[in-house]
Amino acid sequence: MKKLFALIAVTGMLFALASNVVYAQEPEAEQVAPDTVEASITDLESTAAEPEAEQEMSLHKQVKRLFIEGGATFMGFVLLTLIFGLALAIERIIYLNLATTNTDKLLKKIEDALASGGVDAAKEVCRNTRGPVASIFYQGLDRAHEGIDVAEKAVISYGSVQMGLLEKNLSWIQLFISIAPMLGFMGTVIGMIAAFDSIQLAGDVSPQLVASGIKVALITTVSGLIVAIILQVFYNTIVSKIDSIVNKMEDASISLIDLLVHHNLKK
Repeated sequence: MKKLFALIAVTGMLFALASNVVYAQEPEAEQVAPDTVEASITDLESTAAEPEAEQEMSLHKQVKRLFIEGGATFMGFVLLTLIFGLALAIERIIYLNLATTNTDKLLKKIEDALASGGVDAAKEVCRNTRGPVASIFYQGLDRAHEGIDVAEKAVISYGSVQMGLLEKNLSWIQLFISIAPMLGFMGTVIGMIAAFDSIQLAGDVSPQLVASGIKVALITTVSGLIVAIILQVFYNTIVSKIDSIVNKMEDASISLIDLLVHHNLKK
């Protein structure tokens, strides 16, 4: 019986010791596990970020390398063509946005001014309004006392002047669009000449000798075509904007002549 109690006591003591050991080891596992998880997450993030950084750096280096391999002279001219063309295109877009006028609102103001204060009040409205339409209206109103025919001729003549101002610098943008691929093709020809020179000096046709010249030729050609495409998109946008403004100018000019006719009839 005593042996039974002693066995039970020993078993209880062993169980208590085992439970203490387990509880003592669990906090250590909890303390180590977060650090391990954080370290693994950091490693995963760093390994995931490294390819992205390598791709970004490789793209930048690749563009720089292609620019150098294409030839500083021709690639520099192509880059200047893009810069000057974009500068002129952006200037035209800003000018056209400022030249855009709400013709319906302007005609309403002129109609009210003619009814209340006459031609002088309508001219004052045109002075305070920005844009080519207001300038055309002012020229027509300024010659309204000479007759409707004279006012109409003034509107038509000054409309041509305003169209010239709207189309300013478009010829230069067209020039840059034409020059960009020409520079690329010139680089192509020079690259091919360099390739044949290398073959002549080596006295043998080797892929390595031909590849360098052909590579320069392709790089300059692609660069010139890309610049021409970019400038062409801006050019078409500007032309469509000018056409919209000119159509509004013509419609508004006809409406102005009608207002002057009604105003003279009321007199």
